[in-house]
Order: sequence, then structure tokens, then C-alpha cells
Amino acid sequence: MAIECKHLNMIHNVRPHTNGCEECLKMGDTWVHLRLCLVCGHVGCCDSSKNKHASKHFASTRHPVMRSLEPGEDWGWCYVDQVWLEFEPMHPV
Repeated sequence: MAIECKHLNMIHNVRPHTNGCEECLKMGDTWVHLRLCLVCGHVGCCDSSKNKHASKHFASTRHPVMRSLEPGEDWGWCYVDQVWLEFEPMHPV
């Protein structure tokens, strides 16, 4: 039986706040990949990045659903339900 995300109702039509990891940009640091919080539009770096700001954003806000901001990647993740999600491709703004 497949596990389903119970937090899809929290997703909003958000736009990324920045063109990079918000916290890394403020610190003058680098990141590996970017993740977009689908609740508020926060952009954080992935867990392969040394700072792991996307996961830290979830830990501090409890916003459960994010998606990859990498070109050609249409997947997301629910931190609470620990389930992969598939999304429509993002269109450039």
C-alpha cells in the first residue's frame, strides 16, 4: 500500500523569493541544489549542501512540502509523511 502525502492542501502557488539559497546568499556561501518551500516560497539549499537550509526551514517552520528548483526536475518531498511527490514542470517567470 502506497503512502500518500496528507499535506497537499498546504501547497500555495508560490514564487521563489530569491535566485539562490536565501541564507547562503546572506552568508556569502555556496550550495549544491535548491529547494522551494511550496507553503511560503522560501528557497533553501538541499541536504547535499553543507548548510542544509531547506531542511532547517522545515524544522523551524514545519512547512512540510517542498520541490526541487533544479532545471528538468519535477519532483518534491513531504518532510512529514516522508514521501516523494511528482509535479508539473515549472515554467520560468
